[in-house]
Amino acid sequence: MDLSCQDWMAALPEELWDIPLTDLAIPGSHDAMSYCLDINSPLVRSESDFFRLLDRLFFCFTRPAIFKWATTQDKSIEEQLSMGIRFFDLRIAHKPNDPSSDLYFTHVIYTHLTVLETLLSVATWLESHPKEIVILACSHFEGMDDRCHESFIYSLKKLFGSKLCPRKESALTLRSLWASGYQVVLSYESQTAARHRELWPDIPYWWANQHTAEGVISHLDWNKDLGRPEGFFVAGLNLTADRYYITTNPKQSLRTLTFSNWECLKNWLEEQTPGSDPRSLNIIAGDFVGPLPLCSLVIALNQKLIRKNASQIKKHYKL
Repeated sequence: MDLSCQDWMAALPEELWDIPLTDLAIPGSHDAMSYCLDINSPLVRSESDFFRLLDRLFFCFTRPAIFKWATTQDKSIEEQLSMGIRFFDLRIAHKPNDPSSDLYFTHVIYTHLTVLETLLSVATWLESHPKEIVILACSHFEGMDDRCHESFIYSLKKLFGSKLCPRKESALTLRSLWASGYQVVLSYESQTAARHRELWPDIPYWWANQHTAEGVISHLDWNKDLGRPEGFFVAGLNLTADRYYITTNPKQSLRTLTFSNWECLKNWLEEQTPGSDPRSLNIIAGDFVGPLPLCSLVIALNQKLIRKNASQIKKHYKL
């Protein structure tokens, strides 16, 4: 298996074509669109009044800090797709006081790119890669009312069309998705999703909220001990710094923090196993998925499923 191949799902051996996608190891991008944050955009609605006041009074100090700690990716959506990312954490909102119906991605502030122009790029990429399946996890939805949701969902259906995999009880496998021509699993974290069979419920995300690799690993291992969810779920390898850490480490950034903790996270990741066992993992998401080799490491975990299946078959025939 060529781990650098942008068509890694198509390149998986046939032994894995009938395994549910929820049992495969799938690389994901945390806050996937933060590579195009607009440093001059408003703060998101959920920020506190006190922080808004600080931002107004000390804009020239707060904005560089926001930008370097809110930026979690540095590759475009097309580049992330071509590197092997198949799960995208997409946080969507309508800007305050914006008379247009345009939606943007958010992470403390808003992006330059709109949601629909970005997702059009995804749809175009999928046309050239007909055996690759993407999972789009849309969430947050700040500033969106019911009418805005319905308009957005209509646009999503029009954009992806027959590529949208309808919500179903049966397990999704590569073979079944290829046969149906489905390429997009669209998770939608809103009650609105129940009214549309093309939308899947929100996907659990194991978020440690820790600024050290040891803290992240401890949280993920604790979740593994509790047992994996039945459907899709995400183990987040991403680090998080609170405001105290940010103010007391002025020379740091999320990038430097992530890179300095990467070796420890990498060692833990290489020991993980996909599959249906209670302690297995499914989607594994991280930050800076371009310069760090997250994709190749996660995709390589699927080789363990091949070896496991071969071992079970060998054991069966010995009996």
